[in-house]
Amino acid sequence: MSLEQTACDVIITDLKAFERRLTEVIACLQPATMRWRILLTIVSVCTAIAAYHWLMDPLTPVVSLTQSLWNHPFFAVTSTLLVLLFMIGVHRKVVAPSIITARTRSILNDFNMSCDDTGKLILKPRPANSSLF
Repeated sequence: MSLEQTACDVIITDLKAFERRLTEVIACLQPATMRWRILLTIVSVCTAIAAYHWLMDPLTPVVSLTQSLWNHPFFAVTSTLLVLLFMIGVHRKVVAPSIITARTRSILNDFNMSCDDTGKLILKPRPANSSLF
């Protein structure tokens, strides 16, 4: 076996290992991402419904804000929960796999490669007029 063939085999092995690890990381994030998406959706919908009821209450413009929030505890709780979820960074956890794939694509672009949303590597064709430094 020639030295070039051995080097090529090592590179292919490394690329396969990188691809396996990338797909493993993305697949591992998917269940947690789905749970955070569901939680964020439920809390957002509940807040929107509660806000509608709060705004449609004829007493809301008449009473003070604190009294209005005491009259609508569901809105107070859901809006507080929504703010807390954003403060702990749920919005970043929801898009974590897409952030990882976007950053990986930007790095792989230097090597004339890319990856799909599951982490599988995509080899791009060589540029027609490639010149070495």
